[in-house]
Amino acid sequence: MSGEQVSLRRFCIGQDHNVEENHGLSRIIYMRNLFFTLLAVLLPICLFAQKGTVRGNVFDKSNAVPIGFATVSIEGTGLGATTDLNGFFTVGNIPAGPQKLRVSFLGYNDYLADIEIKFGEILYQNIFLEESGTELQEVVVSGKKKQAKSEVQVSKIAVTPKQIRALPSAGGQADVAQYLTVLPGVVFTGDQGGQLYIRGGSPVQNRILLDGMTIYNPFHSIGFFSVFETELIRNVDVLTGGFNADYGGRVSAVVDVKTREGNRKRLAGLVSASPFQAKAVIEGPIVKLKEEGGSSISFILTGKKSLIDQTSRALYNYVGDTSNIFGLFEQSELWKAPNRDTHVVRGIHFQHEDLYAKVTFLSGNGTKFNVFGFKYTDAVNYGITNYGWNSAGGGGDFTLIPANSNTIISGVVTVSGYDTYIEEADRLPRTSGISGFNAALNFTNFGRNSEFKCGLELTGFKTEFEFINFKGFPIGQVENTTEISTYAKYRKKIGPLVIEPGVRLQYYQSLNDFNPEPRLGLKYNISDRLRFKAAGGYYSQNLLSTVNERDIVNLFVGFLSGPEEALYKPGTTPGIEANRANHRLQKSIHGVGGFEIDVTDNFDLNVEGYYKRFTQLIAVNRYKLAASDPNFITETGDAYGLDISVKIEAKRAYLWGAYSYGFVTRNDGIQEYPPVFDRRHNLNLVGTYQLGKKKEWEAGVRWNFGSGFPFTQTQGFYNNVNFSDGVNTDILGGNSTAQQLGIIYAAQRNGGRLPYYHRMDISMKRIFKFGKHSLLEVIASATNAYNRPNIFYFDRVRYTRVNQLPILPSLSATFQF
Repeated sequence: MSGEQVSLRRFCIGQDHNVEENHGLSRIIYMRNLFFTLLAVLLPICLFAQKGTVRGNVFDKSNAVPIGFATVSIEGTGLGATTDLNGFFTVGNIPAGPQKLRVSFLGYNDYLADIEIKFGEILYQNIFLEESGTELQEVVVSGKKKQAKSEVQVSKIAVTPKQIRALPSAGGQADVAQYLTVLPGVVFTGDQGGQLYIRGGSPVQNRILLDGMTIYNPFHSIGFFSVFETELIRNVDVLTGGFNADYGGRVSAVVDVKTREGNRKRLAGLVSASPFQAKAVIEGPIVKLKEEGGSSISFILTGKKSLIDQTSRALYNYVGDTSNIFGLFEQSELWKAPNRDTHVVRGIHFQHEDLYAKVTFLSGNGTKFNVFGFKYTDAVNYGITNYGWNSAGGGGDFTLIPANSNTIISGVVTVSGYDTYIEEADRLPRTSGISGFNAALNFTNFGRNSEFKCGLELTGFKTEFEFINFKGFPIGQVENTTEISTYAKYRKKIGPLVIEPGVRLQYYQSLNDFNPEPRLGLKYNISDRLRFKAAGGYYSQNLLSTVNERDIVNLFVGFLSGPEEALYKPGTTPGIEANRANHRLQKSIHGVGGFEIDVTDNFDLNVEGYYKRFTQLIAVNRYKLAASDPNFITETGDAYGLDISVKIEAKRAYLWGAYSYGFVTRNDGIQEYPPVFDRRHNLNLVGTYQLGKKKEWEAGVRWNFGSGFPFTQTQGFYNNVNFSDGVNTDILGGNSTAQQLGIIYAAQRNGGRLPYYHRMDISMKRIFKFGKHSLLEVIASATNAYNRPNIFYFDRVRYTRVNQLPILPSLSATFQF
């Protein structure tokens, strides 16, 4: 072999060797890249697979009542949650392996258990807390403060039965109707026939819910009591504005009342009596709940009946002239009743009866199904006027907790109806009825520091209304309508920021109107104690009422659905196409902003400013003068103001203060005016203090101050000749008695103001305990303790003032077993 050949062979071998080395290096680099790629993809999956979730329900061990706002934590991980009103909690992203679960709540021994978290598993726990004599005040603070930091809660006030009972109440029997009046932004028009107005919205613009059912009239004619039994309430959420997409169908506010389930461990109940009413509650298990798991069935039944119409004859016979309420209804009508009975009837003539029943089925994994029903009645006889209403309904709701899903499914199906009437001397009766159904399905998915909720809602109702105005023109409606809506909202906590966007899509079938309604809520945690918040959105509704806002006091409220006839812009001439309104709905826009600060662990301050723009409101044209005049008119409106609330809770004392500074206006196209519920200043102060070694005594006081409501002033009178004798009517010689006078109102609507209102209620409670489950509660109380003569209404024709109820002392007793 030549040297040249040898060199060539060596070169080739060297090249082959280098190629093999390069190929090996390439394979190494490829495998390295593949390894890191797979590691990047699989590591999060593996890490996620090595985590799990624990969820469950927390109950009181003695009666299996759910415990809300309990603190749940996984020790050593920084993970935790707060139970909701149903005692439900979920904690995700827990590392797999053995963990320690701790649950704490005020007045109960801590619960500590060893749990085993498996890869991708959802572990369910039934937890029973046992009462303790030690008051862990810091525990309840931490639970509620944690929720305040992670949820928006703008213009949302949560009311508990404990807070309701702390308020000095008429007859010594606590009622949510009396507590709602002390909340910021809420205006109540009086003791008799009062109505509830929330941040510029009239009663029909506030949606009242009871376990998902729409309640069309939640208050009895005597304004001290509602249809909601205090002993049945689990929680009341009052959303005064800016509420998110899970609520709809109203343009002002929402009051959502949730009832509790019956005792799952033993038979229990109470009986109570006062001069105002008697009531009873009975509850217990059909199938008892066992701590080791399993299902249970429980029931609860409540009923109450008024006694004041009987007892007042003996106890409150100094209350007179309450039947002499000429002008209470339709004060703007002509006075044309010459034969009215003007005698004074002593006493307080209100009657009501309420019944509510509920049966609950609870499964071993927390899935729950409720069946419920109610019947409420109310009546008042003033001698010259008979007024009353009745309401009934029922339905069922469920909460489904799938075994291996972070999504909770809930739903409700209800039916309800409401009928009301009024009969006045020498006038044709007025009647109104509304009945309907509601079905909703909701899905809630829990993530780490996030929650997604969406749902569907179907509502249908029928309205029947009949009314004849003072000119003899009938206004009536029989209408069926259906509303379909869907919504979605998402809450995410990103560091100190909590954001909650939402959207509701509302379709009004009878009007063929589709309305998208975006909503947004924000909260920013400046520090552990200071939080800024804001919310807003678009809102609409189809339902309207027939309340005449020129009446000083209204009892009769009729309901109608949105009119199918053409509507015209405020102040324009009907019949002209260019003047037609763009839609036939009532709509509003809300904007709310403010801050909340924990001054100390037990001292909270909340400040909110709000603005509501009512872009279109619809009212019955009660004063149409010709058959060709429209049945309905439109208005616009504004409501804006500032609400401030202060709460101080200590071991023995509870203090609450709320001040509202507000403006409400309406514009009918002719003039801008304040409606009859516009109250510039409203101040409420509540205080309770427990005395005695075992806190067996409790003293309470409540004081309310409100500036005067507006009213339309009287400009003059005229002789109302009704020509009952036809051409033989003696025009010149007829007697101009008071009953025959017509009223000429001032041109400026609601240009005057009634006197200021203020009232103090006081109470003293004594508790006698006979055993673990039985006690007697005796309450001595006085409503309007210093006998302030607050105006009820003014009879313009007779120039007579009629006041609200005077001082009403009472003694009540409640026995629990």
